[in-house]
Amino acid sequence: MEAFEYRAGELFCEDVSLQELAERTKTPAYVYSKRAFEQQYREAAEAFAELAPEVRYSVKSCGNLHILKLLASCGAGMDVVSGGELYRALSAGVQAERICFAGVGKADHELIEAIRIGVGSFNVESEQELETIERIARELNKRVRVAIRINPDVGDSKTHVKTNTGKRGTKFGIDSERVPAVFQAFARSPHLELESLHVHIGSPIYSPEPYLRAIAVVLALAETLRAQGHVINKLNLGGGFMASYGSSDAPEVPWSVFAGPITEALRPFVASGGRCLIEPGRKISANAGVLLTRVLYTKKSGDRNVVVVDTGMTHLMRPALYDSEHFIWPAKVVPAHAPSSRDPRQRRAGFDVYDVHGPICESTDRLGEGRALPPVQRGDLLAIFTTGAYGMVMASQYNAVPRPPEVLISGSESLLIRRRETYEDLVLAELETRAI
Repeated sequence: MEAFEYRAGELFCEDVSLQELAERTKTPAYVYSKRAFEQQYREAAEAFAELAPEVRYSVKSCGNLHILKLLASCGAGMDVVSGGELYRALSAGVQAERICFAGVGKADHELIEAIRIGVGSFNVESEQELETIERIARELNKRVRVAIRINPDVGDSKTHVKTNTGKRGTKFGIDSERVPAVFQAFARSPHLELESLHVHIGSPIYSPEPYLRAIAVVLALAETLRAQGHVINKLNLGGGFMASYGSSDAPEVPWSVFAGPITEALRPFVASGGRCLIEPGRKISANAGVLLTRVLYTKKSGDRNVVVVDTGMTHLMRPALYDSEHFIWPAKVVPAHAPSSRDPRQRRAGFDVYDVHGPICESTDRLGEGRALPPVQRGDLLAIFTTGAYGMVMASQYNAVPRPPEVLISGSESLLIRRRETYEDLVLAELETRAI
């Protein structure tokens, strides 16, 4: 059974009517399914079971403390990219040694704190970053585990240019041909445990093929390093595994489709005593969430039907930033109008076509264009699907719009896991002034 489904024309999350929930929480509001998070994590772990990988959930995809606690209880560690995300993971009760610290621009104060508390490992993106980590570790008299992030010059042609991180010329990672010199310079440091290679080629990745090309680069580099006397006993494959947003040209890809070829490619490495690590985020969280919003106004603009809703780019940035398409549908319809698929571009005879826009004073504040929808009127509740990943975590207060609440559903129970912000919250950090 899906976490989000229509029953007699009414949208439910697990066993909770979202129409009734919206009456209690008001809108906009993010709603998550506990079952969906657990199921995606379980399927990932089972698919990669032969490799017995360490799983580090990508906090940047959906970082609410209660979601982190939930996934930690399933067995996940955390992949963080900032001091703030590290604080979140620790606040959720995740042990420091089960956290890997990634990110291309780690500040000194973040590194100092992470080294002091004993973070499990660092994914290092440049020679200067490694110099800085070595210096801080020496000053603190600590020994730090490090994975060198390789830029393999590999990507997926379907990945958006703004989220393609594995191609040469990006800010991410170290070009593979420079890595042997990095090991020569730092491997003998008593303060660095330089034993791992890391690769992350972007998100979303739509098939296993780009991973296999990246793995080939990393394994060849590992052999080169071993021939020079270095020990490479762990490979971190990063994340980026795609989640389906409903489009018919990008259908859901089961975890097993990724895991099968990747496992085959890494089987000899693991058989020789090597260990693997993966950092999934989007595929675990994306379809575990929806964003509920109400129609404020409908209007005509030329020959276009326009729907203005009470959420927009401040709460869901992806359409404005990446031209992303999310499926949008009323949360209550006559049963015959329940959606037959979640393809944002679907057409149904007799339905009018609408552009769905938010209230923000920017032309880019559009949530969907050219959408065939059942009749829509002021006050109707709409659901924006596949918003569990890179939704609330990217929300802002632009136009002085408070951020929405987050609700976690488990069966028939609803738990408010983040309250709605107030106007007072908007100015709270500005109320105290002092000379500096």
